Amino acid sequence: MIKYKISSENPQSHFLNIEMVIDNIHTDSIELQLPTWRPGRYELQNFAKNIQRFEVFSSPSHQEKGLGRQPLLGEVSFYKLTKDRWLIHTSGLQELTVRFTYFANVQNAGSSFVDESVMYVNFVNCLPYVEGRMDEPCKVEMILPSDYKIACGMAHENFVFSPKNYHQLVDSPMLASPYLQCKTYQVDGVDFYVWFLGNYIPNWEKLLSDFQKFSEKQVKVMGDFPEKNYHFINWILTTSFYHGVEHRNSTMIVLGPDSEGDGLYTDLLGVSSHELYHAWNICKIRPVEMMPYDFTKENYFPTGFVAEGVTTYYGDLFLVQSGVFTQEQYLQELETVLKRHFEQDGKAFQSLVESSFDLWLDGYVQAIPHRRVSIYQKGAVVAVILDLMIRLRFGHQKSLETVMQILWERFGKTGVGYSLEDYQRVCEEVYGRSLSSYFKDCINGNIPLGSMVNELLDAFGLQIQWNEEGKLHLEILDAENENLKLWLNL
Repeated sequence: MIKYKISSENPQSHFLNIEMVIDNIHTDSIELQLPTWRPGRYELQNFAKNIQRFEVFSSPSHQEKGLGRQPLLGEVSFYKLTKDRWLIHTSGLQELTVRFTYFANVQNAGSSFVDESVMYVNFVNCLPYVEGRMDEPCKVEMILPSDYKIACGMAHENFVFSPKNYHQLVDSPMLASPYLQCKTYQVDGVDFYVWFLGNYIPNWEKLLSDFQKFSEKQVKVMGDFPEKNYHFINWILTTSFYHGVEHRNSTMIVLGPDSEGDGLYTDLLGVSSHELYHAWNICKIRPVEMMPYDFTKENYFPTGFVAEGVTTYYGDLFLVQSGVFTQEQYLQELETVLKRHFEQDGKAFQSLVESSFDLWLDGYVQAIPHRRVSIYQKGAVVAVILDLMIRLRFGHQKSLETVMQILWERFGKTGVGYSLEDYQRVCEEVYGRSLSSYFKDCINGNIPLGSMVNELLDAFGLQIQWNEEGKLHLEILDAENENLKLWLNL
């Protein structure tokens, strides 16, 4: 078992003190790897740059431990193999202790932060693993004041976590503070926890009602829920912020400013529904190229538009279908997605497949002009196209939901992982005929999609209009259109 201990002697300094005890050593050397990226963010992030000092010691023998005095630790030689990988000489050692300090001073959903009232730890940022031993059980002891509460997808006992393996550990961020608020609700026997930290007092009655509605809708569509419980961990800041990250049975969401009121709540609903759908789509329905995660390098995959684009589309659609959003609210969100694609990167050179692959190259910052498309925004646009195509062909008896249900049964529940070819085969199976033109133009190509979208929207009483400056507006031609009602209310 690999054991970790995390504390902070001086929280105002924003440093975490981390100890790692490695036992059961039977080789002359071992290698430690700190992940170079994290689940939910497909770019290299170089967490090792936050390590201030790094030391390795031989652990005391059992005889020394029983002497009743503080045993001395002997220094062990090691050197770096890469920026985030260490080789440690262990000849004659059965156990050793690694100690280092980690600078935790970034407030967002994917980093780590500590001060006098908060300890937020993304374990993937700061806990290395032993090569070849990722599947072993772990133990993580958090040294926290007794009045602290913990929000985390992993259960704990007296601030001690016992994940079954390293993969569970690093897909379960932890937020701890004495000021955490929490309420719960249930859907089909699954416990859902909603946590808040910050200067924000939720309307709990409305919030729990809305969260229950979209959670019930998602579970009903997908058939069952992948986990026994789920945690929405919300950190509300005083500054403007919008960031959410999916995890196996939790999501970490950072929003702000806390003074925004209704706007903040609308953002909260949108990002929460989006992140919950990821519990199926990417956490379980995962690209074959990421089975399992390789934390030492880029995990290139061409289906980012499925992982993020389909999720972006359904995150909003589930809100209107469950009655949380009105039709007007949903169409406003759809207009926003359309505007972001057509006005910002509608003329970009890359296809969705190319931009999915190159996410590891470009990251999440502004790329050079007209290079890439957004797997979120264009991914959602092509999801709309496919969904409406299927709905019109089958009178709403089938939809893109049918595709996702099949992916869940065949690839998510089995843990096999799907390929781009698998996705096309399932889509064509549902559609009942070839979709080669759709995949050629929408997925593998970069042709403008405005006319294709408008041709489909016309059957739903909607139309995209562009003004002379190229600005987009989604026009409602027939609010009582039967296809529109079936689409947004099924």
